Amino acid sequence: MSADRSVLLVIHARRAPAIAAAGDLAGRLIDAGIEVRVLADEAEQVALPAAQTVANDPTAADGAELVIALGGDGTLLRAAEFARPQSTPLLGVNLGHVGFLAESDPMSLDTTAARVLAGDYDVEERLALEVCVLRDGETVIRDWALNDVSVEKDAREHMINIVLEIDGRPLSRWGCDGIVCATPTGSTAYAFSAGGPVVWPSVQAVLVVPISAHALFARPLVVSPASTVAIELTDLEVPAVLFCDGRRSHTLAARDRLEVVRSTAPIRLVRLRSAPFTDRLVEKFQLPVQGWSGR
Repeated sequence: MSADRSVLLVIHARRAPAIAAAGDLAGRLIDAGIEVRVLADEAEQVALPAAQTVANDPTAADGAELVIALGGDGTLLRAAEFARPQSTPLLGVNLGHVGFLAESDPMSLDTTAARVLAGDYDVEERLALEVCVLRDGETVIRDWALNDVSVEKDAREHMINIVLEIDGRPLSRWGCDGIVCATPTGSTAYAFSAGGPVVWPSVQAVLVVPISAHALFARPLVVSPASTVAIELTDLEVPAVLFCDGRRSHTLAARDRLEVVRSTAPIRLVRLRSAPFTDRLVEKFQLPVQGWSGR
């Protein structure tokens, strides 16, 4: 193996199985001559003395072949923050609960290590979102998301009032708890819980899902990936918050305008299995398929 190969491990450092799996995987990679990096804020907990400690900044995966996330979907979304700046492929090893985004699990760690060592994996691009917040005509916030961008009220006792605009034209006004703009990858996450449809990852689209809207027309929407989705806060009786992948939050002000578009930088996910998305749905949601008489 080439000594020039390098991977970054992003680990759920408060979960013992993730730490154990990281030690196992790191040992195999290091023995094969691959440099293993760990983030500075995780290095002490995971205790991998042969690994290189790197700063928690956008350069962490610079020059790396892979970013490997060991944990649940939250860990993978955190790892995406390091993979995205360098367009580094991202591989998830599920040590959480559902682990919808992960490609591997602890039972298949031997196979995962062998495939990484051999460079035997596929990479697929997943649509991501970019959001900007305009305040008095000036851009005050820019962020992105792999799963979803959401605007939510920050107090239980009141609703927020928004106007939704698609491609420069107003669509509807709602009093609601919030609204979610999701990618097909994120259609099985927050948007799904809010009543949105499941969308196959190969579909290029953006989902718009109101949260507890008080209106006759408040159905989930699926719009073109070329569309611009705008959300205007018409007033603000209570504070509102912008969340990106449920990880990064920004406080919003009255009359703020949010514009959500397809990102020019997709997330590159590693695939080790060729199973169709239907099988993943059945497996993760434990769907009943008894009685199927197909081939």
